[in-house]
Formats: sequence, C-alpha cells, structure tokens
Amino acid sequence: MTESGADSSDGNAIYVFAVCGAPVPAAVADLPGVATGEPVRTMPFGELTAVVQTVHAADFADEAWQARLSDTRELERYARAHHHVVTAAAAACPTVPLPLATLYHDEERARLALTGEAGRFRAALARTADHKEWGVKVYAAERPAQESEHPAEKVSSTPRRPAVPTDRARPAPGAGLAYLDRKRGMQARREQRQEEALRMAETVDAEFQKVAAAARRLRPHSPELAGDHRVQVLNATYLVAERRSGELKTLTRVLQDTTGAQIELSGPWVPYSFVGEV
Repeated sequence: MTESGADSSDGNAIYVFAVCGAPVPAAVADLPGVATGEPVRTMPFGELTAVVQTVHAADFADEAWQARLSDTRELERYARAHHHVVTAAAAACPTVPLPLATLYHDEERARLALTGEAGRFRAALARTADHKEWGVKVYAAERPAQESEHPAEKVSSTPRRPAVPTDRARPAPGAGLAYLDRKRGMQARREQRQEEALRMAETVDAEFQKVAAAARRLRPHSPELAGDHRVQVLNATYLVAERRSGELKTLTRVLQDTTGAQIELSGPWVPYSFVGEV
C-alpha cells in the first residue's frame, strides 16, 4: 500500500488504479473495479486524471491484505480486476498503471500525493505514448533423452560372462578412465549446449532491441515454478511503437528459423515495465 495508515480498519479509502494524460470517465464508468458498491471513477489533479474507486479500508487492512496475498485465487481475482481497469483506461489515452493496492486515506490526500509525483507521471506518459509492451521468452533446446546416445557412451551389446569373486577384485584395465572420460564428455556437451543457448538468447535480444524503443531483461522463470520442463534462457520485455508492432511476429518467425530458438511472443500489454517507479 502507498500511504502509511491507509489500511485503517475504520471508514473508506481511495484506491488508485492509474494516472491518465486526459479525462477518461466514459472508458471506466461501468467497470466493477476491485470492490462492490462504489463505481470506478476519475479524479482530476492538475492537468492529469487519476482513475480511482472508493473502497472499504478494512478490506485492505494489513491483516486482511496479507491473508489475501496467501490465497492464490483471491489474489488473482484482485489482480485481474485491477488490470481490467488499467487496460480500459489505456485503450482511451496514454496511461501510467499504478501497483496493485495503491491506497490513500481520502481524496484530499490522494490528490496531494499524486500532485507531488506529477512530473514523474508526465515523463512516463511521454515515454510510453503510442507504445505497447511485448514479452519475449526464449528456451534452450531440450537435452537429449539419453546422454549415452553419444557414440562414445553407447553400451556394448556384447554379453558379459558371469562375474566371479576374483573379477570384483580386478576391474578391467582402463575401466575407471573410461568412466571418467564418459562423465567429462557428458559435462562438456552440457556446457556446450548451455553456451549455445545463451548465444542464441543474446542474438534474439539484440534483434528485438532494434525494433524496440526500450527493453528490460527479467529474471528467467525456473522450470519448477513455471510448471514447464524447458530451460528458459531469456525473459525480456520490450517497449514497441504501435506502428511497428506488426513487425514482431515476422521477426519471431525469422529468428526461430535462423537460430532454431524456441521463442514465445506475448502482448501487446499496457507498458507496466516502462513507467518507472511511481
């Protein structure tokens, strides 16, 4: 939450979804927002307009909000409702989305705080006007099902004679060295695949940056958290002018053909990643 004390259990609070460069009352008038009862509305401050909703402060008190954060379904519901309002506003005019659960005690304090950030809002609006955010994920080629498929590691099909007690005390000459060589070979191939995947990711990133006005590299998702067995080597987001957005799908296909990369393109999105800290 933004304002200290905005989570008071008494009365109402002002929930701020976004800041717009122009009035957008019609675009958000019929949206349910994150709470029942009070409609989503606009609140002018200076030359800018905030998209807000009056909510029960108790619903966002620390204890209630922490409980909501631990409930995946409930948190997703709030996030979707917040994003729905931001998207509707962004479709009408340049918009700076604010973080989930940005609240103030009352309208007067909201106006005062937002006015203090007006310069930053104007800079973000100028930077993102007529632009959208696009996500790009690149995955490493899947590792072979069996490392032993390499010729040097194929298991001989020649039947072995039954072992006798004396065999255990006298391993075949060079058996230990052969085992170490196989392990080194497996490790070398893993490292080679990783290096190739990283070079491929850098190539993809460089080509997308040629189209983008700005770019950000994000932390790759781990396979366990993402529920995807593939290894992600690039997780990036790009700010692209709307007039150039048609180039992205073509670029993705060309890069997949020329690099062999597994590339996932998503968007267009409201440019959350490029509005700066507000």
